[in-house]
Amino acid sequence: MTDFLKTLLNIRSLRAATRDLTLDQMEEALAKLSSVIEEQRETKAAEQAAAQERDRKLKEYMDQMAADGIDISDLIELAEPTKKVSKPRAKRPAKYEFYDENNEYKTWTGQGRKPTPIKKAIDAGTKTLEDFLIKQ
Repeated sequence: MTDFLKTLLNIRSLRAATRDLTLDQMEEALAKLSSVIEEQRETKAAEQAAAQERDRKLKEYMDQMAADGIDISDLIELAEPTKKVSKPRAKRPAKYEFYDENNEYKTWTGQGRKPTPIKKAIDAGTKTLEDFLIKQ
């Protein structure tokens, strides 16, 4: 709690703090404090009225739905449709073939990084990418 609040909320501290004030200054402070209190009361009353209006409308809607034979679960289902579960993408077929450093036959779909043997052959200029296409 701040020092100001401690002073304001403790009668002895408040008397000591206001000892040097004139009566007019204390009445002005009282008027301002009363104004702030009234604003708070009005704000709270407006919030309560809004909450009561919302509750009234909800009850009215529930009564209308019950009269029309609508269940709340139907409404929820309509508001939040079931999410579609997407299937994983099918594997892409191999498009290129090559032999690796161990002379093993390998294939590549053309997606992602080029395999090292293909990259080396293209960089050396001995082959083009088309030379690695799978012949059908």
